[in-house]
Amino acid sequence: MRFAFSYAGLGGAVVIAASMLAGAVHAQTLKPFKDDLFAYPAILSSDGDAYRVVDYRKERDIHARDEVPERRVRKNFVSMGVRRQQEDIALDTGVGTIRHFAVGKTDNAAVITVYLHGQGGSRKQGVDDVTFGGNFNRIKNLMAANRGLYLSPDFSDFEDGGAAEIRALLLHYAGRSPQAPIIVACGSMGGRLCWKLARDPVIGPRLGGLMLLGSLTDEGFLNSSAFWAKVPVFFGHGSLDNVFPVEGQERFFRSIAQKAPGYPARFVRFETGSHGTPIRMTDWRSEINWMLAQPR
Repeated sequence: MRFAFSYAGLGGAVVIAASMLAGAVHAQTLKPFKDDLFAYPAILSSDGDAYRVVDYRKERDIHARDEVPERRVRKNFVSMGVRRQQEDIALDTGVGTIRHFAVGKTDNAAVITVYLHGQGGSRKQGVDDVTFGGNFNRIKNLMAANRGLYLSPDFSDFEDGGAAEIRALLLHYAGRSPQAPIIVACGSMGGRLCWKLARDPVIGPRLGGLMLLGSLTDEGFLNSSAFWAKVPVFFGHGSLDNVFPVEGQERFFRSIAQKAPGYPARFVRFETGSHGTPIRMTDWRSEINWMLAQPR
């Protein structure tokens, strides 16, 4: 399936974005999907609702959850019927052809969630039903069951070229679903694109939320258009992440509150979790519902 899209440039994009910002207060709540299986395990400690330390154990959260550890989750964690709503699309834009998977409503969606993979990944990672404990299958089902759209794209790099491609993709689908909040979830190095989108004067304020999953920091966010628009930010991080140490991400999280007390930011620390743990363990429904509930 192929769509033609003429990239409008900044001027045209501003017109598109301005027409969409009126729907900035989102009252939608995602309906449950296998919440008993995907809810966080025990909370070991917390600082209100903004910072939580979650109990994570390989024996329970990988070996008891997967038929084949880290390769195939047990069948009760997934519902494969959602594949009928999944398309592999090549979108022609002014910055190139963007291959991506789309699940759900490509027009008039109520909410859009986008997953940007990390180093060595591809669009296929974000629609793999059976890896990462079935968590990608869950977000696909959540979007499909709630009149939403889920996108998992390829992109050329984690720099300005990749950011331009994702920008074009978001503008395309935002134009087709002008009232939909756009949640962008970034795994690992994909976080570079999250932060670049946050600084974009058109895309930044249009976002409904950013999710950094085992990712990196960017001090520039504190002066970005998304920051001034109070776009909610969620951080999920493993305490034993050896790629991006948790201490740096926690310091950055606290710096947001120091600059803007009451800013909508949340942090979940998965105790003993590693680099990929947040992709497996983040409770999509809980965190997205929190984002949708934030006044803008």
